[in-house]
Amino acid sequence: MVDYRGKLVLAPMVRAGELPTRLLALRYGADLVWSPEIIDKKIITCERIVNSKLGTVDYLSPGHTKIPGITNLVFRTHPKLEHSKLIFQMGTANPDIAVEAANKVIDDVSGIDINAGCPKHFSIHSGMGAALLKTPDLLCSILTSLVEKVGKPKGKPISVKIRLMPEQDKTLELVERLVQTGITNLTLHCRTQQMRNREAPIRYYVDKVKSICDKAGVSFIINGALLDREDFIKLQQEFGKDCGGMIAEKAEQNPTVFNESPLDWKSAVKEYIELAQEMDNFFGNSKYMLTRMVPGKESWYQVMIKQRHMTIYVKC
Repeated sequence: MVDYRGKLVLAPMVRAGELPTRLLALRYGADLVWSPEIIDKKIITCERIVNSKLGTVDYLSPGHTKIPGITNLVFRTHPKLEHSKLIFQMGTANPDIAVEAANKVIDDVSGIDINAGCPKHFSIHSGMGAALLKTPDLLCSILTSLVEKVGKPKGKPISVKIRLMPEQDKTLELVERLVQTGITNLTLHCRTQQMRNREAPIRYYVDKVKSICDKAGVSFIINGALLDREDFIKLQQEFGKDCGGMIAEKAEQNPTVFNESPLDWKSAVKEYIELAQEMDNFFGNSKYMLTRMVPGKESWYQVMIKQRHMTIYVKC
């Protein structure tokens, strides 16, 4: 079973966390990688395909196969390169559907994580993401069902990612409940639902959250404004060697930040493009990532955003 303790990991990021990004992060020292959030109902409808050409396992939605510019690929993993490293993050608001979805993918991933922290409308409008913080009974029911009906039978960990509640006592009360569901790991984004990423994270009572997790035998990962491995070392000096760290925005800009000596942006972009081609990544997604990785002031940025295929990127 996956051990989350003391690990430096790639955050779940919609669009940014697809296979090429995850592989580049693993290549440069990420201990674990999270998939982007995928909705339970979406993955249930997918057909599982073994892609012998790429060496991947693909989950394809039944529609959009003939619409130009649209991909029906919902989730792709490379079993050999992501073995024992990939955590599948799910968006859900229903215990039964969550179990069905988790059982669909569990043999291709190393663990299931429930998103209970995303503040975006696409997540919370259906009672998922950060909306689950306001329905703790439902959240606990989802986690307990996953532990009992998926995690234990398959020998795979179930985890949850949350945000801070507006009040400290409410956060601690929620964590006390969550660690009793049988989860293996709890990740805390140290901002409230109302806070944006430009605001400094709140960490003054993180030690109390970690203490609750420690007593329950649940590993603990901190997310929020973590920059790189050097920053992670400082985090562990404050909260202990068994504390994990999750990098999001900085890993989106440069997936090699997990290394003690990250690549410069040009070298990182070169390796990303190679991986994107090798893994037949959807062009629209690759272009999105490159707009995050290439500094906006660079002349190549203006050339890049006008392109409609990968060939020009390789030439550049």
